[in-house]
Amino acid sequence: MVDDSIVNRRYSYIRESKWPVEAIDLHHVVVRRGRANRFFMRLSVVAVLASSLYLVLVKNESITFLFWSLMLSGLVVKLMLWKPVEKESVIIIPALGVQLETHYLSGKILRRFLPIGKILRPALLECVTPVTCYWSLSLVLRDEDELTLVFKELHPPVKMLVPVWKALCAIIDDKERPDTEDG
Repeated sequence: MVDDSIVNRRYSYIRESKWPVEAIDLHHVVVRRGRANRFFMRLSVVAVLASSLYLVLVKNESITFLFWSLMLSGLVVKLMLWKPVEKESVIIIPALGVQLETHYLSGKILRRFLPIGKILRPALLECVTPVTCYWSLSLVLRDEDELTLVFKELHPPVKMLVPVWKALCAIIDDKERPDTEDG
């Protein structure tokens, strides 16, 4: 059951709850693929191949020119498709912990599980580089020197990170609050 979704030009955020008691909370950030990008990529490859075949067959240029044109068109395709990550997911199981998943276009799935007892706090950080500025969601872990990034490959906007951050804070606050009985 999809509870919430946010869409922008590059990413789609989807929040799902599994099971009748909604014990498992799923947060997905999916990379959006545009049709225009694929069209211009194919058009550029066809243009490079057509011009190189014309020069080889009609103008009697060398076959090495055809080889280098094929290499150039392969490089163009590789650069335009070089987004190997399909989606990244955060699966929150309040009783056990958090599972971080990265789904690649090749079909490979990288999973990391963090037990609830090891997570101290989620942190929403602003990362500034000389070229760009973006937001990142990290986890402060017990007995770890470095922060653990929740979304390692993708840099979704802050409006997609805030619901995940709130869900992580909710399970941490529930873990810290002892169960007391009234009476």
